[in-house]
Amino acid sequence: MLSDRAGPGMGRLHSIGKIIITVYANDHQPAHFHAVHPDFELQIEIETLVIMRGTPPPRARKVVIDWAEANIARIRTEWNRINPRYPLK
Repeated sequence: MLSDRAGPGMGRLHSIGKIIITVYANDHQPAHFHAVHPDFELQIEIETLVIMRGTPPPRARKVVIDWAEANIARIRTEWNRINPRYPLK
């Protein structure tokens, strides 16, 4: 999952166990970030923290959303840095 998108176009923000939280460059709208695990990949909208794609186990969902709530400014900053065509306010 992650291997084909890794590299300079990826803003890796954090790891929680086997979950990697990242923002991809030149990504599509709505603004979102990814939570990648060997067993699932999530796309989560930055503005609402709604899971757009993927179905994680309940505990993984809670861990990712809790981290995102506590780090929303960091996620927004990274989105704006590597996706300047679609800046968040």
